[in-house]
Amino acid sequence: MKTMTVAELKSRLDSGEKLNLLDVREPHEHAEFNIGGTLYPLGKIQTMQLDDIEDLKEEEVICYCRSGNRSGQACLILETVGFKNVTNVVGGMLAWQEIVG
Repeated sequence: MKTMTVAELKSRLDSGEKLNLLDVREPHEHAEFNIGGTLYPLGKIQTMQLDDIEDLKEEEVICYCRSGNRSGQACLILETVGFKNVTNVVGGMLAWQEIVG
């Protein structure tokens, strides 16, 4: 699994790059604050409910959560089932709010 800082992600978003962002937090967390990622709670990944993201196996997938822990778990699971290019956002949305605002 690769990692990326919040600053790197912000830079890529600001440049208009099309990214496959997976928000692995819970729906209430996503509703409170999100950066445009697709809500895909960790529980769905843990129970292998992956049909909706199966088409991303060959593409870069960037996972984020509140602090980076759940997204790290998500990345490990996705790699195990054959996702080729997964990246964890270090520090998650806590770091995003601290650094980006």
